[in-house]
Amino acid sequence: MRKLWLIFAQTTTICLGILFVVATLRPDLLSWRASPNVGVVTVKEPPAETTVRRTASFSDAARKAMPAVVNIYTSKETKLPRHPFMDDPVFRYFFGDQFDAQTRRTTSLGSGVLVSDKGYVLTNNHVVEAADEIEVALADTRRAKAHVVGTDPETDLAVLNIDLKNLPAIAFAQSDQARVGDVVLAIGNPFGVGQTVTLGIISALGRHVGMNTFENLIQTDAAINPGNSGGALVDSSGNLIGINSMIYARRDSTSIAQGIGFAIPSSLARQVMEQIIENGTVTRGWVGIGVQDMTPEIAESLKLPKINGALITEVVNGSPADKAGVKPGDILVGVENKRVTDYGSTLNLIAALKPGTSAALKVVRNQNEVAFKVNVGNRPKPKRDGQ
Repeated sequence: MRKLWLIFAQTTTICLGILFVVATLRPDLLSWRASPNVGVVTVKEPPAETTVRRTASFSDAARKAMPAVVNIYTSKETKLPRHPFMDDPVFRYFFGDQFDAQTRRTTSLGSGVLVSDKGYVLTNNHVVEAADEIEVALADTRRAKAHVVGTDPETDLAVLNIDLKNLPAIAFAQSDQARVGDVVLAIGNPFGVGQTVTLGIISALGRHVGMNTFENLIQTDAAINPGNSGGALVDSSGNLIGINSMIYARRDSTSIAQGIGFAIPSSLARQVMEQIIENGTVTRGWVGIGVQDMTPEIAESLKLPKINGALITEVVNGSPADKAGVKPGDILVGVENKRVTDYGSTLNLIAALKPGTSAALKVVRNQNEVAFKVNVGNRPKPKRDGQ
């Protein structure tokens, strides 16, 4: 009996040892270790060609445009206010002139776009306005001092020039063909953190917000923050569609980004840029009229079937329009066969006329269309309340 017990004990010990080894090295061989409700998990992976295509990526557009977007650093000296005690002769006797008006150098930043391999940079006027020194930093880390070629405060545009070789230049898109819903990328240097790309869509076209005389702005929800001013708004192909200009921010809000940013269309920016490069300034047409938007009430009082054009409220004495016979109360509906829709379109269409040439104006007077030929004059310096 004792011999049988020893054989049983040894056999049990060997079986337990084998079970321990199998449970440690190959637990999958033990059916009682597997859960009856858990099976093999199969992980799906996309086909190789789908991974390569990356249809939802705009990296190609960003890579194409980013080298042409630059950072702009400006500085200027500002005078500190004179200490009020300096008007006291007793104070001056003891302390001399050490509290006289002093100066302090302030710095700011913005963005710009290289538009030519000859070193021309397009940016906002408010980025470089009143700056004593301007430095441009490229994406390839090169830096250069810049000088102002010319500015146009009425569109908030400025053209700079830098003396560097082998410069990348951005391609201009046809902003007139842009549509609401198109994907756009905003590129700039927000808050000085470095070149940044944000994504959005065109939210609206032809916006007029009253910040500049000439506006036909592109509205976008792509994030535009301080430091982005003057940077590029590009389409999904990486071509310039606008110059980032401003954002909407409520004064009583602690949030800076509201999802409402505005850019100057590339078509307008190109016109201004070419004139500045060629002449150093911008010349615009002028006929001497003031207009306002049509309203349903005005249209009804004039017995017009529909709201169309812009109401002429003023005609400057001796102006081209006055000499041609245009009168207050006329409704301007066309300029050079182009339709007038509101105050903003009137301003832009007349400004686009070349001084010294003649232009056709079409007005509605007493419910009849009348055509006039006017000799276009040169627009006087900034005047916001009339054309």
